[in-house]
Amino acid sequence: MRGLNLDHLRIFLDVIELGSFSAAADRHGLTQPAVSLQVRQLERRYGLRLAERVGKRVTATAAGMDLVTHIRAIDAAVEQAERSMQAHSAQVVGRVRLGTGATACTYLLPPLLADLRRRFPALEIVASTGNTADVLRDIEANTLDIGLVTLPVSGRMFQVTPVLEDEFVAIFPGADEVPPAITPQALAERPVVLFEPGARTRELVDNWFEAAGVQARPAMELGSTEAMKELVAAGLGCAILPALAVPKRRESTLQVRSLTPRLSRTLAVVLRSDKPLQRGLAQLHTALLALRQGHG
Repeated sequence: MRGLNLDHLRIFLDVIELGSFSAAADRHGLTQPAVSLQVRQLERRYGLRLAERVGKRVTATAAGMDLVTHIRAIDAAVEQAERSMQAHSAQVVGRVRLGTGATACTYLLPPLLADLRRRFPALEIVASTGNTADVLRDIEANTLDIGLVTLPVSGRMFQVTPVLEDEFVAIFPGADEVPPAITPQALAERPVVLFEPGARTRELVDNWFEAAGVQARPAMELGSTEAMKELVAAGLGCAILPALAVPKRRESTLQVRSLTPRLSRTLAVVLRSDKPLQRGLAQLHTALLALRQGHG
């Protein structure tokens, strides 16, 4: 494709379709010698005779007809590219890659993503879940466009905007006798279902116990908040979960209590500082920042 001029191709196509160098020159506002020169340049490029005069009409040689077929396909592809770019400038289209934790993806983001789908049906948002460290690594590598993760986030390459605080709560089986104060000391005496090691939420919970000078006795370590709730409901221990993961409707089968001292995490929107905010990404970014108002 190097050095290939689309205008030269179109002019050659018009010469063949109109059957005349002069007619093609009139269509393009050029002189007949200029059109003849451009056709000769194409012929020199390929080392082939592409056009010949039969009587008063210019026709394509066999090689020229083959080139005409390709030019028409190129024209169609260019027209499709033009329409695609016009769609990008006129509406929100494209693909945006979002990374977040499983809790936020399950309990916080569905209404937000559904609203974006309703408003921008041509926008594809691909959400994936992972620990904060995994999401940050993928944002840094540009395999994710944006993340909603648990602070802290380190690194000068990231633009970090805190959006909401999520309190941790303890959950107990509905029939259990619950301590009056849910302290680290009280929970250390019980089997506790905790997040699996490596998760930022597990790190925060471990720090909460360690600050009180005690250690939890994890009965199980899981990555699924739903599995943790089911195990607690079955009487296999208590658990510490983000409040986002305990909708009100579960309070009939689980007892939900605040922790003493209080423990919470902050969720933040993260993207690379040098990331261009294309229309689709800008809309998702705005929607995630709006979580500050919805959960303020």
